[in-house]
Amino acid sequence: MRPLVAVVGDASLPRGSKKRRLALELGQRLVDSGFRVVTGGLGGVMEAASKGARSSRKYRPGDVVGILPSLDPSTANPYVDVVLPTGLDMGRNLLVAQASALVAIGGGAGTLSEIAFAWMLKRLIVALRVDGWSGRLADQRVDGRIRYKGIPDDRVYGADTALEAAALVHRLLPLYDRRHRGIPPGGRP
Repeated sequence: MRPLVAVVGDASLPRGSKKRRLALELGQRLVDSGFRVVTGGLGGVMEAASKGARSSRKYRPGDVVGILPSLDPSTANPYVDVVLPTGLDMGRNLLVAQASALVAIGGGAGTLSEIAFAWMLKRLIVALRVDGWSGRLADQRVDGRIRYKGIPDDRVYGADTALEAAALVHRLLPLYDRRHRGIPPGGRP
């Protein structure tokens, strides 16, 4: 089984921007490392990461998954192999966060929700140190909950480059093997 890594961030990016270059390289490096890429399927970071994934020499059809907010499959960016139109609007962010790991590049409130969901779901999270929520949360804990007693420095891991982000996913993912089991009555997960 090849794990899915979610790439989230800014929904629109200017051509040639640093975030676009990071997303392109990250998508490629993740597939080079044996992962599949999942995004929200639209533009910006999502499109750039999808395009980068497709450029990998190890790319295979099915490596790029887009979980769309609408019911219209035609809204997916042209680099998505597997289009999942959900009709869930922003609720689809919970599905994106179900990936084995999540890497954020910039982003606004939607990205923040995906990071928060991934945190509660006990997923590995890597954040690029760029403007937006990824830069604000890099190298920090989202809250005080202890997600993994065996990982005392559990946090949103910061990275400066796509190479560093992909390397963190490759190295740390085996440690992040727990899954959310639901909120117990009267308690925290």
